[in-house]
Order: sequence, then C-alpha cells, then structure tokens
Amino acid sequence: MSNKIKKLFSGDGIVNFSSSILAIICGLLFGFIILLASNPSQAYNGFMMILQGGFTDGMKGVGDVLYYSTPIIMTGLSVGFAFKTGLFNIGASGQFTAGAFAAVFVGVKFTFLPPQIHWLVALLAAVAAGALWGCVPGLLKAFFNVNEVISAIMMNYIGMYLVNLLIRNTIYDQLKNQSMAVAPGAMLPKAGMDKLFPGASLNIGIVIAVLCVILIHVVLNKTTFGYELKACGLNPDASKYAGINEKRNIVLSMVISGALAGLGGALLYLAGSGKYLQVLDVIAPEGFSGISVALLGLSNPIGILFSGLFIGHITVGGYNMQLFDFVSEAIDIIIAAIVYCGALSLLFKNVIHRMQMRRAKKAERRTRAAAKEE
Repeated sequence: MSNKIKKLFSGDGIVNFSSSILAIICGLLFGFIILLASNPSQAYNGFMMILQGGFTDGMKGVGDVLYYSTPIIMTGLSVGFAFKTGLFNIGASGQFTAGAFAAVFVGVKFTFLPPQIHWLVALLAAVAAGALWGCVPGLLKAFFNVNEVISAIMMNYIGMYLVNLLIRNTIYDQLKNQSMAVAPGAMLPKAGMDKLFPGASLNIGIVIAVLCVILIHVVLNKTTFGYELKACGLNPDASKYAGINEKRNIVLSMVISGALAGLGGALLYLAGSGKYLQVLDVIAPEGFSGISVALLGLSNPIGILFSGLFIGHITVGGYNMQLFDFVSEAIDIIIAAIVYCGALSLLFKNVIHRMQMRRAKKAERRTRAAAKEE
C-alpha cells in the first residue's frame, strides 16, 4: 500500500493535481482583479464569498452546489471520455439538448407509464437521443474522415433549431414560450435528499452522475474495450496494425460520449426545479462548460468529478456576491475567467513535467560525478 501511495504522489498523479491547482489559482487571481476594478471597497468581501461558495448557506448551499454540478459533470465526462480516445467532442451542447428534449417529451407525453418507471424511461430516452446525436460525427469521422470538430459544431446548431421546432410542434406552452411541465412521475426521485439538504433542488441526479464517473473510470482503466479505445486515441496506425477496429471504436466513442451528455440534459430538466426547455436560439452553455471541466480535470473521470464540483461551488458563491453590490455581469465574467483558466492546466502540466525532467537529469549527473570520484 505504501508503494502505491508513494507512486501516486511522485508520479503523474501529483503533476496532474498541481497543474489543476495552479490553473485555479490563476483564475481566482484574475477574478480578484476584476472585482478590484469594478468595486474596490467590496472586492475582498466579494472574493471571500466566491471562496466560501455554497458553505455560506449551510446544507442548502451544499445541496445547491451538488445541483449545479450535476449537468456539467455529465458534459465534462462526455468531453473527457472523447479526449481519452483521441477525439474532441465539441458537440456536447447539441447532445445535451437532444437528450433534454427526449426526456421532457417522454415526461410530458408518456403519462400512461407507472410513476415507478416513468422517470427511468425518460432517462433512457435521453441516453438514446444523445447517443444518436453523437453517432453522426462519429460515422463521418470513421468512414469519411470528416473532422469531428466541424461536424459536431454543425450538429450543435442543427440540434438547437430542431429541438425548437419539435417543442413548438409537440410540447409547446404558447403562453410561456417554453416546454410544458413534465408529469410528476417523470421527475427524478428525491430519495431523502430534500430532507438532508432542505431548500435545495437536489435529487438522485448527483448519485447517477457519480455512478457514471465510476463506470467510465472502470471502462477506461480496467477493461480491454477501454484499452482499445485509448490505444486508438494515442496511435491509430499502431492500433490498426495490432488488429484493433479503429472505425468501430471511433463510432462507439462518440456514441458513448453523446449518451453521457444526453443523460446530463435529462438530469437537469427532470430535476423538478422549475427548469423548462426555452424556445430560444441559444446553444446550451452546459456543453461548453463541460469542455472546461474536462480540461480542468485533465480528462480523468475522478478529476472531472471534483472539477465539476468546484465549478458548482464558485457558481453558488457568484450568486451570493450580489449581496455586496456586484452586478451579475461581473459575476459571470469572474466565473468564466476561472473556468477558462482550466485550459491552462495542460500548459502547467507540461511545465511541471519539464521541471521534473530537469531535476532528474541533474540528479543523474550528480550521481555519475560521485561515482567517478569514487
């Protein structure tokens, strides 16, 4: 056990952790500068509110953090899974929207289902819709060598406009310009979360997200299928030479990635928190937040879980900053800056790795010099 712990803190684990922490610190410092520029007298109080996050409101605040974290953990897991297999799934927003619509549609129309399975069927519909939306870029990449970034971006816009059209034609609430309310049986069970976190819009969605994190971690690191996916991402030519079906793995990777994002859409809109699908020409921001979460977590499923929780934490803290006369635009800028700095984690990782290599070379030279003297 001691050897494993020593390996964790002396190898890639500590490098990955350090790079992410440095990225977070840079984002927080940039946010503090924004606070000083907008309201110098309250900058310190506002900054401390960001750091406190959901802890300022007790158990309700913690519940809010878990609620806001759930969808971006799923989209971050979606993007991170594709990263691990050598693909850039920038289409998580479209897959998220497709899954959300499928879940809401089942929740509104399938009222003949028993309440015990209504929400399960809605979740499965969201998984299928997200998988279908992710399958298209995968097929184009595998069989026609179309860059998945281009096709996934196009699928984002197609998904947005198609969902708007389908909402108007199927589940439209004309007075509110949004989707109808889902049936009570389609809402995710609270499972005692409302008693543990009173006042928060929390349910078993966070439990499902954590189970997905564990499942993807096991698939990527403990199965032959996961090894093949990562091998194709690291070196497609060598994988093909080894007999691995590259085209199949590309398609399956995008299908799984899309399914995760679609499930994230269902977990948000079936939460019973008063969230509805709006008929707006706006791409779902949760998909792009997932990219930042994946970068901050370095595409590691466990890292994505904690980075998603961190983003949820500062989101709640950002809302509380309005108590110190900070306008909402300043809060959005700060959160965006902190999230954006997550992309620097890869840069920090390379810098730390180079520093370690230099230290190792110096130590080796000293050892050789000592050996010559003897």
